[in-house]
Amino acid sequence: MIARQTLHHLHPKGVRAPADTAKSEVNGFVYFAVAIAALGGLLFGYDTGVISGAILFIKSQFSLSATMEEVVVSSVLVGAVAGATIGGALTGRFGRRKMIILAGMIFTASALGTALAPTISWLIAARVVSGIAIGMASFISPMYIAELVPAKVRGSLVAVNMLAITTGIVVAYLVDYAFSFSEGWRYMFGLAAIPSIALVIGMWRLPDSPRWLISKSNVEAARHILQRARTVADVNPEIRDIQKSMESQDAGGIKGLFQPSLRMPMIVGLGLAVFQQITGINTVIYYAPTIFKFAGISAAGPAILAGAALTMVMWVFHVLAIFLLDRVGRRPLLLVGVAGQIVGLAILGAAFQFQQLAGFKSSVAIGGLVIYVACFAFGLGPIFWLLISEIYPLKVRGAAMSAVTVTNWALNLVVALTFLSLVGVLGHAGTFWLYGVIAIAAWVFFYLRVPETKGKTLEQIEAHWRKGKPARDL
Repeated sequence: MIARQTLHHLHPKGVRAPADTAKSEVNGFVYFAVAIAALGGLLFGYDTGVISGAILFIKSQFSLSATMEEVVVSSVLVGAVAGATIGGALTGRFGRRKMIILAGMIFTASALGTALAPTISWLIAARVVSGIAIGMASFISPMYIAELVPAKVRGSLVAVNMLAITTGIVVAYLVDYAFSFSEGWRYMFGLAAIPSIALVIGMWRLPDSPRWLISKSNVEAARHILQRARTVADVNPEIRDIQKSMESQDAGGIKGLFQPSLRMPMIVGLGLAVFQQITGINTVIYYAPTIFKFAGISAAGPAILAGAALTMVMWVFHVLAIFLLDRVGRRPLLLVGVAGQIVGLAILGAAFQFQQLAGFKSSVAIGGLVIYVACFAFGLGPIFWLLISEIYPLKVRGAAMSAVTVTNWALNLVVALTFLSLVGVLGHAGTFWLYGVIAIAAWVFFYLRVPETKGKTLEQIEAHWRKGKPARDL
């Protein structure tokens, strides 16, 4: 109901909007396709979030040092970098649908592999395999959705994928809590096989992206899919726009990323990728129970449950983003969200820095974390994945999103590997304040460089870059 209420635009007194606005209406086929593709996001969230609770028991069972704990947590990110690289090379050749199916199969194998791991080396290897699927699904799922749905609701429906990521994290924390009393970390990992099998079966029933089909000169198949995915009778104008974008002499693939017209969208995408990670969000996702232990919640079960509550806050604000992205726009939400992250990080640092707060340190720290994740959830979280699915031309979309996603996962790996070490060097307060200073730099970059794409078709955005216009003129 959330998406349907958001997507139907009515005039006062219940009169339906005119024909141009009717394009924003979404039928059952589109809802089904978005829901299935978003299972890739759910698995992305579950497999990245489940380690936060499981690591408390893995560390004990295998007697891990702090360094080995970081390796186990971050091993999935090594695979994600590889998966994003592989996905970019193959999605243009084999299509979005087949690559999502492949990711689902890999998710299934990794779920069983981690659940049955007899040694820490086996567990790390299985987590790397899981990361390969995450790296592929993280950008191919939103790409598939963006290329299928109408322009006027693209923001809301691509944001459903981000909501699914957060849902996966919430479910992971709840599963972690349920099995924390029996220390059943193997069950925590193994349950991911259920949605991964559903992803494979669901995508098997769906067609490929119409834009990818047109890029392969399969216009009739694309026309059939667009007729199913649109409420307007005539899809020929949309097909002509897509074909026109393919007629440009610009190079495709990796080579095309270096052409002058792509310089600004690559700067925007890479900037979003870097700042989304180095402002510290995944330290919260991977280490939330650990952070709560720093703040004075000592028992594993309550620390995991507090982490689950934090991810529920994130989920609620992702729902808010679905309502607002196609109404308010991308830029306002991004700038307000990052400003809120700065405030949250300042409060979090203060909770650990000032002795006057020692009596209620945990309450202040939780308050800072809530502000931080809530603002990330309606700002930088969904908007990064949305914008990179919008701002690149069809010929280079797979390669460009792959390059940006590889950068994102590589920085994710750096943050995960350095968080506990930074705490050791800078202390808890210094570490969170460092992330806050970086967030200030991110806000300035976004203000100067990030365009507004609300209501624009992918082909209109592509034409803007080809004319060499500045990002904010969009």
